[in-house]
Amino acid sequence: MIRKLLTAAGLIFAGALVFANEGSVSPEAATSSVAGIKYLSAAIAVGIACIAGGMAVGRIGAAAMGAMSENAELSGKALPFVGLAEGICLWGFLVALLILLF
Repeated sequence: MIRKLLTAAGLIFAGALVFANEGSVSPEAATSSVAGIKYLSAAIAVGIACIAGGMAVGRIGAAAMGAMSENAELSGKALPFVGLAEGICLWGFLVALLILLF
């Protein structure tokens, strides 16, 4: 499986090298291309972080509710973990801001 993935990645990389044309890119097109890549990478950073945060909150929240249904005194100990899981989304947002600003 890994061998097939590495072969596919190598072929894609080789194709990119073959079809790369350095001389015909104007500075304006290169600048807009960089801006587009920055927007795309910021969107990927936020998207993956929010999906991961949602999965973490779902699992931790379910476990916290189960623990609180058995013992109500655990609410103060279980709910902060849900807040920590939501911090993943905030870190993704901060990374996206850094990508867009620099």
